[in-house]
Amino acid sequence: MMNELIFATNNQHKLTEVQSLIGDSFKLMSLKDIGCNEDIPETAPTLEGNALLKARFIFSTFSKNCFADDTGLEIEALDGRPGVFSARYATDGHDFEANIDKVLAELSGIRNRNARFRTVIALILDGSVHYFEGIVNGKIITERKGAEGFGYDPVFIPDGYQDTFAEMPLSEKNKISHRARAVNKLVDFLNQKK
Repeated sequence: MMNELIFATNNQHKLTEVQSLIGDSFKLMSLKDIGCNEDIPETAPTLEGNALLKARFIFSTFSKNCFADDTGLEIEALDGRPGVFSARYATDGHDFEANIDKVLAELSGIRNRNARFRTVIALILDGSVHYFEGIVNGKIITERKGAEGFGYDPVFIPDGYQDTFAEMPLSEKNKISHRARAVNKLVDFLNQKK
């Protein structure tokens, strides 16, 4: 019944990360796989709102079960910024080098480096909406380390670890990441529905 699920993304890193978490139970399809070339606007003021906007667009256009996520880096000393604007913090595009530069500049001289990644997933299954949240706490370091991952991974060290997300192999990051925590809740929910 539910072997096929659309993940409302064209981000190959996210797709790979989530597919490795979901395993073989479901065939994950991207926007590209279903021929959706729209640039779905993310205009909501919250992560929950943006995830729902994307999922609703896919469900209403393609009438298929789907989910979408939105993730934000929330930095304590910056009053939760960049938050919902994480992907577009320094520019309109997804220029993560510029985003990291901006965050590091704003944190210059600030001792409190506490931050958290928060992911919210909106799943639309047979017309019903379900939300799943994952959070990982950590700190922002002063310079980039590592070449894995994407986004702010090179400057984020999760609590209890010495390495940034960008220094960890995907298999290790997937055990503890915000997205992994949200996706695991999603997978548990889907498995109960089988």
